[in-house]
Amino acid sequence: MNILDKYIIKKFLAAFFFSVVILVSVICVIDFTEKNDDFIQHNLPMSKVLFGYYIYLFPYFANLLSPITIFIAVVFVTAQLAARTEIVAILASGVSFKRLMLPYAMGGSVVGLLIFGLIGWVLPVGNKARVAFERAYIKLPYRFQGRNVHIKIGPRSYVYMESYDNTSNRGYRFALETVDSTILRRRLTAEAINWDSTKHMWHLTPQLVRTFTGAQDESLKTIPARDTTLNLLPADFASQYKLAETLTLPQLNAYIRTKIERGADDTQLYMSEKYERYSYPFAIVILTLIGVTLSARKSRAGVGGQIALGFVLAFVFIIFVMLSRNLAQVGSLSPIVAAWVPSGVFTLIGLTLYRFVPK
Repeated sequence: MNILDKYIIKKFLAAFFFSVVILVSVICVIDFTEKNDDFIQHNLPMSKVLFGYYIYLFPYFANLLSPITIFIAVVFVTAQLAARTEIVAILASGVSFKRLMLPYAMGGSVVGLLIFGLIGWVLPVGNKARVAFERAYIKLPYRFQGRNVHIKIGPRSYVYMESYDNTSNRGYRFALETVDSTILRRRLTAEAINWDSTKHMWHLTPQLVRTFTGAQDESLKTIPARDTTLNLLPADFASQYKLAETLTLPQLNAYIRTKIERGADDTQLYMSEKYERYSYPFAIVILTLIGVTLSARKSRAGVGGQIALGFVLAFVFIIFVMLSRNLAQVGSLSPIVAAWVPSGVFTLIGLTLYRFVPK
């Protein structure tokens, strides 16, 4: 890495972190004005709002807006170099345009690796506190509204509840079924099931057990009220509000495995989150190189026009991410494909720009 590389990387990273601080600070101020009524309603001191919420919201927004801030930083630095004819001098000295892009690629890779570490292991820890704050002071109290719930809790065991009250942790019209392939072997039913928080067990009202031993043979047995353990917890009926954002990468992988074992219908949501965490850093590098290609020559619109173009392309990228995520969640697109589609599309855009845009 020569002096030129250090010069560009230093200016690029400085512009990036400056853009992050300025843009996210403005957004946090706007967010505060929107939520101030909720803070006043709960009589929250400013210290709790700042150090219990916004200290975690700031890095969340910084990661969310990284495609925009990285593009702004690249365009701003490169357009300034072009305006001062520094790029002309660099190219005239025998440095190829590909070689000129190397320090940008290095800086983008540093940012990408930083973001990967943040979204995989660091941000989820802060998101737990942020989401808990939102649920406590901003969102309405959660009520589980599912009806006729079926959950697989073992290789042969399935739980059914007609309804569940998450405020009292009590389920109604409970059934525990044992199934071999498609054949029902045993069915235990109870009027209600209630979670005992002191024993960490479920309490069942008197039960009726039906055991099927043949095509038409069955036996009945009644069991008095009792406590039992199940591969089921009240957390399975708790609010799932932004749960994926609060899980580190290892926790997310374990949670996905549990979802698959239980045959849950919202597994796509968590798989999309997982694959996006791998594709997002790669997209940062791609957007960095696109920004260099677009701003490496003087423009009549000036630096402001090039930054505006950067804003547009970065927002288009975010729209692509949101659209792909929604398609994955409804099952129209594989989660891994949906996560990499935006990066793939912008890779093609970058190659096209590199081929045809004058440099």
